[in-house]
Amino acid sequence: MTIIKWNSSRSDLIEDAIRNEGAVMSSLGAIVMKTGKCTGRSPDAKSLVADETTLNTVDWQNNTKASAEEFSEMKDKVLTHLASSENQYKQRLFAGHDKNHRLKVLVTTEYAWQGLFAQNMFIKPSEYELTTYEDPDWELYCAPSADDNPCVMIDFSCQEILITGTHYAGEIKKSIFTVLNFLLPQKKILPMHCSVNTALDGSNPAIFFGLSGTGKTTLSSDTNRLLIGDDEHGWSNDGLFNFEGGCYAKVINLSKLAEPQIWDASQKEGSILENVILDSDGVPDFDNSALTENTRASYDLENIENASSTGQCGHPKNVVFLTCDAFGVLPPVSKLSPDLAREHFIMGYTAKVAGTEAGVSEPRATFSHCFGAPFMPLPANVYADLLREKIEKHDVDCWLVNTGWSGGPYGTGSRMPIELSREIVGEIISGEMSKKEFTVHSHTGLEIPRESTGLISQYARPESTWSDTEEYKKAAQELMLLFQNKRQDLSL
Repeated sequence: MTIIKWNSSRSDLIEDAIRNEGAVMSSLGAIVMKTGKCTGRSPDAKSLVADETTLNTVDWQNNTKASAEEFSEMKDKVLTHLASSENQYKQRLFAGHDKNHRLKVLVTTEYAWQGLFAQNMFIKPSEYELTTYEDPDWELYCAPSADDNPCVMIDFSCQEILITGTHYAGEIKKSIFTVLNFLLPQKKILPMHCSVNTALDGSNPAIFFGLSGTGKTTLSSDTNRLLIGDDEHGWSNDGLFNFEGGCYAKVINLSKLAEPQIWDASQKEGSILENVILDSDGVPDFDNSALTENTRASYDLENIENASSTGQCGHPKNVVFLTCDAFGVLPPVSKLSPDLAREHFIMGYTAKVAGTEAGVSEPRATFSHCFGAPFMPLPANVYADLLREKIEKHDVDCWLVNTGWSGGPYGTGSRMPIELSREIVGEIISGEMSKKEFTVHSHTGLEIPRESTGLISQYARPESTWSDTEEYKKAAQELMLLFQNKRQDLSL
C-alpha cells in the first residue's frame, strides 16, 4: 500500500531520506545524495508535446517533439510506478514570487530527498495560502525508477510534467523554468536565466546572465548586497522577481574563503549536497570530483543571511553578461550598446563547463542563445527583442564580463582570478565603470576601458597576458570567425 505524504516537514523528509534512500548526514547537518549515472542534465531527454498549443509557437529547431500518445503512455508508466512505491511525496508549491504571475505547482516525487529539493527550490505557501491553494496550475511527477532511460516530457495542454530515468534533481527545477519561459513572454514578461541582487536597501538592482560555471551564483552572492535570487527571474512592467525559493549552486572546489555565503548555506540542515564526497569525519571534500565535476548544493534562500524576503525588486541599473571564454581571447570587461546587448544575448557565447551536462569532460566553446537555450521553447528573437525593449525603456547599462581564461586558452592559460571579477562587478555596480572612457579593442571590436587601475589594469587588454602576441592574434581571429558565422546563422 502506497502512503501519500502531503507537504511533509523538512525534518520528516530528511528522516525518510536517511532511513530509506541512502542519504548520509554531513558533519554540519546537510544530507548527501548520489544521483547515479546521471550527474547532470541529460540534454537529449527533454521533449515537448506538439499540439495545437505548441505546434506553431515553439521553436522546433531547438526543441524535441513528442506526441500526445507518447506522453500518455509515459504518464501511465510513471503513475503505475508511483502507485506501487512505498511512499509518494506531494508538495503544494509556488513558482514565482510575484503573486500576479506565479504558478501553483503540485510536485509529486518518488523519493523524500527530491521532495526536499522541491521545497528548497520553489516557494512554500504559508499556512493560510495552503487553505486557499485549490487546484494547481501545473503538476509535476518525478519517478526516477519508473524507466531506465532519462526522460523529461512537458505537455502544455494538460499542464503536466513527467520526469523519469534520472535521479539528477536539477531536472525538476529546469522543467518548471521551461514552462515559465513559454508562458511569460505572452504577458510581455521576460523570463531570464540569471542572478539578481540589489543594494542592501533594495535599490540599484543588477542582473547577471550566464550559464553554469561562469560565476553567476558566486558573483551575485555578495555580503554587501541583497540577493534576490541566483538563477531564474522574470522582468515585468513592475520590475524583477525571482521564480525560486532557493539556490542550486555548483560546489566543485568551493572555498570558504572565496565564497563564504555559499559555503555556509550549503552546510546547514535542510541543504542537499549532490554527489559530494564526505571524509571520514563527515566533512564535505569539495575538491573531490570522483563522482562528477558537477557537484551541487540545494538550499533554501533563508540560508543566505542577506537574501531578500520578498524575492522582488525594481528595474535594473545594470545588466551583466557573464561568459567563460575558453579561448582566452575576450577582454575581462567591455561595454555593450542595447543592440550589441541583444546580439550577445541571442548568441550566448560561453564554454560548457566540465560535468554540467552528461558527456562534457572539459570546457568547450559553445553558443547557447539567451544564456539558456535548452530551456527556451520560443524562438530566440522573442526573448532578445523583449530584452532590448526593456533595456531601452529603463536606460540600463549593459556589460560583457569574461570570467574565463587569460594568458592562453584552456590547458595553457589560467582562469581569471575571482578577485578580478569581483573588482569589475564592484565598479559596474558603483557606477565607476560607466564614468570611464572607452576605446575599441582592435582584436575583438569590443569597447574596453581606456584606462583602469588595480587588477583590471593587468588584464584589461587580453593580448598583454599572452607570452606570444601572434598566438593571441591567431586565437582572436578564430573566435571572431565563430562569432561572424553565428551572426550569419542567426541573421543578425
